[in-house]
Amino acid sequence: MPGKRPRPKVRLNPYAVWRRLDRTNLSQNELARQMGISSGYLSQLITGQRHPSPRMRRRLQRALDIDRFDDLFIVERGDAI
Repeated sequence: MPGKRPRPKVRLNPYAVWRRLDRTNLSQNELARQMGISSGYLSQLITGQRHPSPRMRRRLQRALDIDRFDDLFIVERGDAI
């Protein structure tokens, strides 16, 4: 459709997650358990196989105690024409 731009995709920054887990001495499984999600789903988010929804992004920020969006997520914008 003319005039419609594709939404940018947001993905989790795996390095930010691992740094935070390391600093807090928390395992990936423990984080998933705290968030009420499966460790497999969290793994898919970390590896970029899945993109977190806005709700999941808020949950991740809360669970990892990260205030700034840009400290945890990467925005992938489509090619501008």
